[in-house]
Amino acid sequence: MTTSQRSTRRAILLILDGVGIGEAPDTAAYGDAGSNTLGNLASQLGGLHLPTLASLGLGRIAPLAGVDAAGAPRGAWGSALPRSAGKDSTTGHWELTGVHLPRPFPTYPHGFPPEVLGPFIEATGRGVLANSVASGTAVIEQFAEQQRESGSWIVYTSADSVFQIAAHEEWIPLGELYRACEIARAQLVPPHDVSRVIARPFVGTPGLWTRTANRRDFSLPAPDSTLVDELAAAGIPRYGIGKVDDLFAGRNLESQHTLHNADGVSRLAEWLDSSNHGFCFANLVDFDQLYGHRNDGPGFADALTAFDAVLPRLLAALREDDLLIITADHGNDPTTPSTDHSRERVPVLVAGPRVRPVALGVRDTFSDVGATLAEWFGLSWRGRGQSFLAECVSA
Repeated sequence: MTTSQRSTRRAILLILDGVGIGEAPDTAAYGDAGSNTLGNLASQLGGLHLPTLASLGLGRIAPLAGVDAAGAPRGAWGSALPRSAGKDSTTGHWELTGVHLPRPFPTYPHGFPPEVLGPFIEATGRGVLANSVASGTAVIEQFAEQQRESGSWIVYTSADSVFQIAAHEEWIPLGELYRACEIARAQLVPPHDVSRVIARPFVGTPGLWTRTANRRDFSLPAPDSTLVDELAAAGIPRYGIGKVDDLFAGRNLESQHTLHNADGVSRLAEWLDSSNHGFCFANLVDFDQLYGHRNDGPGFADALTAFDAVLPRLLAALREDDLLIITADHGNDPTTPSTDHSRERVPVLVAGPRVRPVALGVRDTFSDVGATLAEWFGLSWRGRGQSFLAECVSA
């Protein structure tokens, strides 16, 4: 590829957070037997109405009630297996960009031990409430009044590797909350190297507590070079939408955080209209955050329908030298008793003027996505994946 060809190319990696499409070979080992986010959701609700995603081949990846698999597809389709240990957002995004983790991040089903909380309390000068596995909305409802009276942090976790700190913005300044997260991030080293420290600010009064849009994630840096790092080294512009910069500890990626999926789609449309070349890395988190974690199947389906309805706007904006890959980072099946992520295959849909309608099969790792994008930009790096570019894109 010549320098001039590279300078005209664009690519979009669009993550539908939590939108898995069926069991992986090791799903049961993660306690997720039977999880199939899209398949179970379609069955439970009597079908999904996703004509645009169907036109890209979604219904050909796996049987999905209501999703057409008979029409002539306009994109390439397949799925990818998770190979890293773990099923959280950081692990999934890192694997998509070429990095495999040999061990999962630590989790705390019984709360954090004294050797974790003691130094945190001392360094921040505030006590700790909760220290349990909890729903973010439920833990605020239970402990908000105690926080107002005591000034203590509300610290909680989930089935994922997270150290979450909730604080009312009017009682504890937002800057102090972020600083506490930075302190926790620096203190949480092996064997307590959790994937993410998350600031969870909220406002409101009893019975009307509301989490604000000022959430911030403080992640570990990836242990190896990622697609984002390789693009940066090659001088290719990178633009983030949503929480992606947090998942990469801000390394070689800045991101515009979003209020909701619609905001993310609008920002992506703006990038397509204004950018001449480069890479756009976007995450639409509502599927996971608002619906998967709350076992809200109808809400999840409505969010998918809303995304499908605006997807034609994005497809129409693709130019000759554009490549769009739509995938996910893990599952989050709202139809199972669990309210946490599920170990699943993820869909892989590829679109663009030069994309041929072909089946990509079941890819051996999420990292094939990053390898494909690297080849699209003329890089020699492939990370832990194998590119499928030649299978679906005309020269």
